[in-house]
Amino acid sequence: MDFNMKKLASDAGIFFTRAVQFTEEKFGQAEKTELDAHFENLLVRADSTKNWTERILRQTEVLLQPNPSARVEEFLYEKLDRKVPSRVTNGELLAQYMAEAAGELGPTTPYGKTLLKVSEAEKRLGAAERDFIHTASVSFLTPLRNFLEGDWKTISKERRLLQNRRLDLDACKARLKKAKAAEAKATCEGDTVPDFQETRPRNYILSASASALWNDEVDKAEQELRVAQTEFDRQAEVTRLLLEGISSTHVNHLRCLHEFVKSQMTYYAQCYRHMLDLQKQLGSSQAAIFPGTFVGTTEPASPPLSTTSPTTAAATMPVVPTVASLATPGEAALCLEEVSPPASGTRKARVLYDYEAADSSELALLADELITVYSLPGMDPDWLIGERGNKKGKVPVTYLELLS
Repeated sequence: MDFNMKKLASDAGIFFTRAVQFTEEKFGQAEKTELDAHFENLLVRADSTKNWTERILRQTEVLLQPNPSARVEEFLYEKLDRKVPSRVTNGELLAQYMAEAAGELGPTTPYGKTLLKVSEAEKRLGAAERDFIHTASVSFLTPLRNFLEGDWKTISKERRLLQNRRLDLDACKARLKKAKAAEAKATCEGDTVPDFQETRPRNYILSASASALWNDEVDKAEQELRVAQTEFDRQAEVTRLLLEGISSTHVNHLRCLHEFVKSQMTYYAQCYRHMLDLQKQLGSSQAAIFPGTFVGTTEPASPPLSTTSPTTAAATMPVVPTVASLATPGEAALCLEEVSPPASGTRKARVLYDYEAADSSELALLADELITVYSLPGMDPDWLIGERGNKKGKVPVTYLELLS
């Protein structure tokens, strides 16, 4: 108990000394040990990294989960070390409502069949969104949180310790300065030769004693200053090493950012493919139900190679630009085979994703294969003519990576 009381009193004294030194520095009444310019730059860089990491983390969480209540719930589960319950995505919920509506309104009716098709597409979109959220959380959000909750806390702790060591060092410098000033004053007073004729030579004796006491005080202050300087230098080196490690943090965050972009690209590519397939299904079924909807009867027949989308007389549903023309699929394929590529303007392209031809005028594609592509006058810019050996047909530009 006695030891604890001594330690408590010592800690209180140190805290008071630091508080006095900090206050005097703020009022300009005490000198402050300045860090070198490189160290200050490291501190600024670390603070900027921490601030922007927090902002990027928060906004990415908003992107992945726009519902603030859901974010708060997930945060509480994480703090309580409990598993976050699985939550249905908006796309999956919409798919469920559409499926239930189709069951009640009649799954064999045109409307019911369309509801079921859209429901399946929305379900796939919801599943893709779930995979994207999981992948982005693991590969991007988790490393950012680990930095803020791990490395940055360590850096902050060492910085606070360095600040305390600096205050102790400056307090020792101030104490030594005062002791030397008092010693010099006492020495000057003690150098006066006493007049022993006087009845009271006591002042000379007291001055000599005070000079000796201040000499001891100076020695003690110098010893404390050396210890404080050593501790400050050691702590400054530790903090410097941690701050220089921010460069490694940037490299790690850069790699995580690439993973996030890759997962986002995969997610949007999946969404595009799902919606492309759905639109093709809806376009074929709509054409069967309303034969005059997608092909106008007043326009002249288009050239077989024109990839302009058919005129919609009653545009109740948009369609993806296709090779559709007023000629039959067999006639269009025949005309494509008779077309010769232009003398210049052909390019090589790599296929990014598998593509299933909608009709005989299109060319089926396999991922990573190389084909020759070119454009013809009047073609839709979203489509090109592709050739693979003796086969040719129209291919969507979004599925290709042009190489040369």
